[in-house]
Amino acid sequence: MKLISEKKPAFPWFGMDIGGTLVKLVYFEPVDITAEEEQEEVENLKSIRRYLTSNVAYGKTGVRDVHLELRNLTMCGRTGNLHFIRFPTQAMPRFIQMGHDKNFSSLHTTLCATGGGAYKFENDFRTMADLELLKLDELDCLIRGLLFVDRVGFNGHPECYYFQNPSDTQSCVKKPCTLDNPFPMLLVNIGSGVSILAVYSENNYKRVTGTSFGHMMSKDKRDSISKEDLARATLVTITNNIGSIARMCAVNEKIERVVFVGNFLRINTVSTKLLAYAMDFWSKGQLRALFLEHEGYFGAVGALMELLKTTEDP
Repeated sequence: MKLISEKKPAFPWFGMDIGGTLVKLVYFEPVDITAEEEQEEVENLKSIRRYLTSNVAYGKTGVRDVHLELRNLTMCGRTGNLHFIRFPTQAMPRFIQMGHDKNFSSLHTTLCATGGGAYKFENDFRTMADLELLKLDELDCLIRGLLFVDRVGFNGHPECYYFQNPSDTQSCVKKPCTLDNPFPMLLVNIGSGVSILAVYSENNYKRVTGTSFGHMMSKDKRDSISKEDLARATLVTITNNIGSIARMCAVNEKIERVVFVGNFLRINTVSTKLLAYAMDFWSKGQLRALFLEHEGYFGAVGALMELLKTTEDP
């Protein structure tokens, strides 16, 4: 997949999704830099690239998900690697301070951001780091980023997968699949909250419903079990409810393809398998739950794509 533009934005290329719990950041590292470009490149741009690509952890809470890196990707006429970085939203002031310390504003790049935090931290970016955010619609970015990553694939492998035999814990196995002809699809985004979207094309969608779960009714029962058991019980309850609601939405909207994304699913095999089971159970085997490897990062990818898109406009 190639995005080609006559006029390219200034490096570095970032996309950010500032959520209620986590900040998701994608960074495009060019690997086709010429000797002339290398010589002309300013030192703080080199410093940013070295810092982001030579570390897998940043401070105590920042993490680069190396296993998700998309390699040799061509975007806007440049070839490079796409890196996926996350850190808690509460660490955002330290991130903004780093932008100030590395003199990020001198690079004259646009910082594209989506999520509620793009509005919450807008003034901090301006006053602390002299940076202006280009704020983007969260759902537009989510859909655009998801479709892009699914099209380019995961380093030669499919981005999408499902669980075969979800009702049988002994024979339940993960299987790759494709999102060929993806529309219409029901897109269930599970982060700090839940948004369920009926998507008919890249630019035609509607929010069907949304919710948040997670409360325990009986104090005596809460006190009688371990925190681990309580956490698992809560997870099962939340996940089964999401699966049931998604199934009902799919029936109401007459949509047969249901895709689950969002950071709630990150390294969360319990929930992904439970969602697969719930969809299979509530639909009597008629609906299959689909999942994507880059589950929580699509909003950030969509923000990056908007950065590249703005350079194509006359």
